[in-house]
Amino acid sequence: MTVPGRRSSTFTRLLRHGFTDPSAAERLLDSVELMPVRDDPVLLDALGATADPDLALLGLVRLLEAQPGPTARRELLDTLIAAKPLRDRLLGVLGASAALADHLARHPRDWEALVTYEPRDLHPGVEEFERGLAEATDPVSLRVAYRRCLLSIAARDVCGTTDLAETAAELADLATATLRAALAIARAAAPEDAALCRLAVIAMGKCGGHELNYVSDVDVIFVGEAVDGADEGKALRSATKLASHMMRICSETTVEGSIWPVDANLRPEGRNGPLVRTLSSHLAYYQRWAKTWEFQALLKARPVAGDIELGEEYVAALEPLVWKAAERENFVADVQKMRRRVVENIPAAEIDRELKLGPGGLRDVEFAVQLLQLVHGRADAALRSGTTLDALQALAAGGYVGRADAVQLDEAYRFLRSMEHRIQLYRLRRTHLVPEDEADQRRIGRSLGLRVDPVAELNREWRRHAAVVRRLHEKLFYRPLLDAVAQLAPGETRLSPEAARERLVALGYGDPAAALRHLEALASGVTRKAAIQRTLLPVLLGWFADSADPDAGLLNFRKVSDALGKTPWYLRLLRDEGAAAENLARVLSAGRLAPDLLMRAPEAVALLGDGDGGGLESRERAHLEQEILAAVGRAENAQQAVTAARGVRRRELFRTAAADIVGSYGTETQPAEADQGALVDLVGGAVSDLTAATLAGTLRAVVRDGWGDTLPTRFAVIGMGRFGGHELGYGSDADVIFVHEPWEGVPEHEASQAANRVVSEMRRLLQIPSADPPLLIDADLRPEGKSGPLVRTLKSYEAYYRRWSLVWESQALLRAEPVAGDEELGRSFIELIDPLRYPAEGLGDDAIREIRRLKARMESERLPRGADPKLHTKLGPGGLSDVEWTVQLLQLQHGWCEPGLRTTRTRQALAAAAAAGLISAEDASILDEAWVLATRVRNAVMLVRGRAGDTFPSGGRELAAVGRYLGYGDGHVGDMLDAYRRTARRARAVVEVLFYGA
Repeated sequence: MTVPGRRSSTFTRLLRHGFTDPSAAERLLDSVELMPVRDDPVLLDALGATADPDLALLGLVRLLEAQPGPTARRELLDTLIAAKPLRDRLLGVLGASAALADHLARHPRDWEALVTYEPRDLHPGVEEFERGLAEATDPVSLRVAYRRCLLSIAARDVCGTTDLAETAAELADLATATLRAALAIARAAAPEDAALCRLAVIAMGKCGGHELNYVSDVDVIFVGEAVDGADEGKALRSATKLASHMMRICSETTVEGSIWPVDANLRPEGRNGPLVRTLSSHLAYYQRWAKTWEFQALLKARPVAGDIELGEEYVAALEPLVWKAAERENFVADVQKMRRRVVENIPAAEIDRELKLGPGGLRDVEFAVQLLQLVHGRADAALRSGTTLDALQALAAGGYVGRADAVQLDEAYRFLRSMEHRIQLYRLRRTHLVPEDEADQRRIGRSLGLRVDPVAELNREWRRHAAVVRRLHEKLFYRPLLDAVAQLAPGETRLSPEAARERLVALGYGDPAAALRHLEALASGVTRKAAIQRTLLPVLLGWFADSADPDAGLLNFRKVSDALGKTPWYLRLLRDEGAAAENLARVLSAGRLAPDLLMRAPEAVALLGDGDGGGLESRERAHLEQEILAAVGRAENAQQAVTAARGVRRRELFRTAAADIVGSYGTETQPAEADQGALVDLVGGAVSDLTAATLAGTLRAVVRDGWGDTLPTRFAVIGMGRFGGHELGYGSDADVIFVHEPWEGVPEHEASQAANRVVSEMRRLLQIPSADPPLLIDADLRPEGKSGPLVRTLKSYEAYYRRWSLVWESQALLRAEPVAGDEELGRSFIELIDPLRYPAEGLGDDAIREIRRLKARMESERLPRGADPKLHTKLGPGGLSDVEWTVQLLQLQHGWCEPGLRTTRTRQALAAAAAAGLISAEDASILDEAWVLATRVRNAVMLVRGRAGDTFPSGGRELAAVGRYLGYGDGHVGDMLDAYRRTARRARAVVEVLFYGA
């Protein structure tokens, strides 16, 4: 009798044996079916050894209830207690698979399939499974026989009799036997069709690779031929009927469920192509039309059913093409696409639970191994295995992969596949998601031998192995290259020079010989520096290969390393700060501008770190100006002062370019910036603030050198054009006008002379040839243009604008904003020009006609000869000029009454016009998109080529680099150009209505 309030001893024992619901377990143990054995310790110990004791006990009671009578029930119980092999197998299955427990409840005598325990039963093959399916004559009986065979595979698996590879091979052998049985049923149903054709079933994917899951699509390709004397067309129609019927037999749901879907979409042309082709038709397709991924899929092709001789002919005919795939023109681009395997189609909520497709998932290992097989299998037949683990072992044995790395990846792959098997086994459902429910995770963990804290241990092991896989490109692709050139461990098998060159070419390097020289220079030797480089380079090489110009990335890295190699913090920064190494790799391989800026002062690499003092966030103008003015104050003369200011400008240009590149490319931890407008605003604002601060410092230096503390006249610099609009690009000149106002008592001619000397000296100092990029000052937007004086007084500007101002000058003044010098004078200038740029009651008809005439003339006269207008970002249809002139016309017409339009910034004015109802939100969005895209293209051209340009580059690598910056992967340059034309065309249609009044 149990004392009230105290647990029974059975309850406590059940808890100790791993039951999570001891009360329910007690009730089940007290059931009539288990009465004869309920107190037998053997039973409780066996249940406690299962993955889920509660599930195993429930399944056992259901199985006993389903027995046809007391004799059968007693026979099961006696065998269960007496025979340990059966006990372990049966309870192991019941504790791991609710679906197989359901099967046993429906077919209560199938437990007898687990009694046999002879050597041949330990590792059955196709022949044994064919015998197990031999009595199946229809889809329903085939399903029952299939589940019975599956029961024995699962039993060996959960008991540890077979390992992961053996279980996967048995599942593939069972699938082979099932396909043969299904085809036999289909042939028996249509003997006339069977008589007309030869039909071979080629297994692909995991079935072909002899590494199938418990529940997976079985990928196949069908090959058909006419028998002697038969019409080929009729024979193919018959073969198609047989193939379709065979697929339905396996895939359709019956009272016994389905087996698995048979998927023939890997065939030529996919689901749009014929289900069955002749061998010659297959061959013709692969010779002419097949893509790289289709040859990759053929690595696992294996004849399994139907006419095996025809299937072997198919494999023999296509095998030479598979091993020539790496010689294809587009192989590198296809490889890089495969390496950047997209996961966008995985719902965001599931990506962290994806065992197969997520980062560090099974597909990463499989794709990587297949890629190395394609690259090196041409010359080494030992690599030509369809099984992932066998291929990985062969790659290690041949020196193509480091042995230690291969062992780690083998362990990770086995663990992740075992997790996948246990997840699928529970309900026999096709899934690759790790369940969120703790009870499910507990069952999976216990099934894998994790018994102390199954949930925590499972998650820890899963994350550890996934982390190993996430670094697999470093381990598989790049580390062997370092081993090949470093020559540190004598006697170890390593890549031959030819294999290393093949590897580099496959990864996108255009000059593999030079790349190997760089690697040797960086990684050879026994110094601490070389050791750190050998740790860093495998990762960096992968990031370089992810760019449009890996060779440039590696060369630039060598240059930076040569310059900073003896600096103690450099390699430590790259090794220890997570972001620095990847940011550097992106910057060095994205084009010429950023590396050129960095090479002039390599210590700026510190900005790429994520620690104190680093970071790529743009600095505020006040902080920049403060730093530059302090540097100017320390200098001995104006030239030294401006040199210091230009040095700050170079460093900050690098910071901005690096932030732009990293934001555009994204990193492993931070996706690319989705808001393209934000990147444009980042660059425009940062470069404009930097230019203003540089001019302020230069002005201070020139005044101090020539006049001491005070210039004889107040002096201000007014930013114009893109400078005034905070929209400067990397290669933009600084459009300005200068204004001065003599101090009281200073003769005007003396003040004017001083102001002109200031302008002349500023321009000279900012253009002196040096390691720093020049800053060109363009004052052509001043009154009278190049013919007018460089500097005017406020009164002179007032007199000119009152008497001579033209409408284009009012338009140019829309972008005017003080950027340096006397702030009060700058404000006075703005007060002077506001009535001009925001005229009361807007523009008259004559002025509007004049603006339209000027725009039309500019389009016809200023476009460079030979340029494609549709791809010219500045003057082409839908380009910057179209959008800006349209916005500026709206400002001139409505700025007097709409305060929001009184801004120098194009995007702000466009948004204000939409908010005021002057244009529709849709039109505003179209114009904004076009302006942002055109600006991004110009920034990209400058980053890639190192010099400004308004059109897309003509060179293939440069064009691809622009594409990568804009978010287009390899092989999608055409898509990029089409997208630009489409965006510009839509913008031009809006401009025709809003600007030209069409």
